[in-house]
Amino acid sequence: MMFAVAMTFIDQTIVSIAAPDIVRELGLSASGMQWVVNAYLLALAAFFALGGRLADLYGPRRLVVIGTLVFVISSVLCGCVPKGDAAQAWLIAFRTVQGLGAALLFPAALAVVVAVFPRERRGRALALFFGLSGALTALGPLLGGWLTAGWTWRAVFWVNVPVAIVALALTAWARIADRKRAGTLDVPGAVLIALGMGLSVLGFQQAWAWGWDSAATWICIAGGLAILYVFVRYERGVRHPLIDLRVFQDRAFTVDAVVLFFAMLAFVPLFFFASVYAQVSLSASPNQAALFLLYFFAGFAIASQWGGRILDKQGARPALKLGTVVGAVGFALWAGKLTDLSMHDQWPYAALAGAGIGFILAPASTDAVNRAIGPSYGEVTGVTQTVRNYAASVGLAVFGTILTHVTNNNVTNTLESRGLPSNVADNVAHSITESVTGNGDSSTPTGSGAAATATRNAMNAIRMDFAEANQWVFYGMAIALGVGFLCALRHPGGRAVTREDAAEVERTPSHSPAAPQS
Repeated sequence: MMFAVAMTFIDQTIVSIAAPDIVRELGLSASGMQWVVNAYLLALAAFFALGGRLADLYGPRRLVVIGTLVFVISSVLCGCVPKGDAAQAWLIAFRTVQGLGAALLFPAALAVVVAVFPRERRGRALALFFGLSGALTALGPLLGGWLTAGWTWRAVFWVNVPVAIVALALTAWARIADRKRAGTLDVPGAVLIALGMGLSVLGFQQAWAWGWDSAATWICIAGGLAILYVFVRYERGVRHPLIDLRVFQDRAFTVDAVVLFFAMLAFVPLFFFASVYAQVSLSASPNQAALFLLYFFAGFAIASQWGGRILDKQGARPALKLGTVVGAVGFALWAGKLTDLSMHDQWPYAALAGAGIGFILAPASTDAVNRAIGPSYGEVTGVTQTVRNYAASVGLAVFGTILTHVTNNNVTNTLESRGLPSNVADNVAHSITESVTGNGDSSTPTGSGAAATATRNAMNAIRMDFAEANQWVFYGMAIALGVGFLCALRHPGGRAVTREDAAEVERTPSHSPAAPQS
């Protein structure tokens, strides 16, 4: 199961490093490249609950196989994207199908892990499972940089083929039993949640192109949120809902989900923005940009193990509080160092930010799953992973809008200070912003015109403009984790009582009539 889910988490971030090469060869727009990244995350968020429910109805082993096949076939097709006008639509479409395959695969894989591990070993297994998912997300840029520099950007998709073959072989060898649950599939609920998430993220994503004062932007955002509200109301009246909302009656589970939301606003988007920042402002190669992110991963890996121990001994609350504080401080200090334009001076702050996220992800995810007493583990995983991936999509869209807006203003001011008229400066700045924010292209423009000459002379200043714009993004990530800390304070604390714990309490007779009841 760990081999199977490895593909899904690597693909959340591996494409970010290859973005410049993809755009250069296929001629994608900045918003198009962001959608290549975001389409995968959005499909994960939209269909995770569906995947969890299907695993319950038809058996987790079958869904693991189906999800793996859907994922790897769409991966191959992503790598085979043709050049030309259809390239952008092709890549976004099959990235969406990849996300669907991952959404079918992951909750089923988790259901298998829960089923095969006895209660006394399950906590350690789940901590490893969720810790691995975060680690692989962080390793994606390293693998992407190596494949892109050593071979071709298409290899970031083809690398999934050998992993999928091993995963399918191991799944067959393990002879996993399929355990099905009675019930029916909530098709209207699946349609509502997919529409609501897709429409709201579309509004956030297109705010840069349409403008925050555009009616279309707010129609999409408000309309998507309204559909999600209708989804919640609808689920309450369905006999076999897609998501059993009773799980939110547990305050600890609700806090776990909310803290995960604010952590994921920063976690996955960071890899896209940090890799583009490294390639534009620091003039780093894809491999160097990947190594830049290794500082973050080092802090993440160490803290993940520490966070698991805290969860086992004290419950999730101390880990969530520590993680949100450390993360907020780390991102804030990191933001202040971005304009130094020195990769090596930033490593302590990158590691600190990574440690903050490491303290959060595995404890919050494991604690949430352990609280699945009434609903199934598949349904609960569907909730937490939907929250995680929807937050990643929203974070990428919102922070991307902030980055492009601030970069455009900064570059416009720089070009005007070099003597370009306001209208010319604005047009050139818009073109530069599209180039650097979408794919990290910091190549010096050619030509002998006034605009090209002014731009060439201002390249160092433009790299600084982009670094300053990224500061807004990183401060935003710090604020998100600060809000997460306020939410973590509401966690009731204590260790989760698993389904088997509850059953054992019911089976254990009282020693006297006066014994208190659990």
